[in-house]
Amino acid sequence: RRVKMSVENERIDALEIKMSYLEDFMNQIQGVAVEQAKTIDKLKAEIKMMSEKLRDVSDSLEGDIPSRKPPHY
Repeated sequence: RRVKMSVENERIDALEIKMSYLEDFMNQIQGVAVEQAKTIDKLKAEIKMMSEKLRDVSDSLEGDIPSRKPPHY
């Protein structure tokens, strides 16, 4: 009976160790996901700002750009 309890305890210990590693791994993944979300939000803000600037430049140049094709066409 003692042998069986020892084997069961070893299995439980092994499972607890694996669970500990999995919890640590999940925490690391969560940290990476949070950082990626921050980066994505920052990039979205930069794209929005650049798009607005491009629209402003385009609007300011609208009268200066001829609507006809260049002579080489």
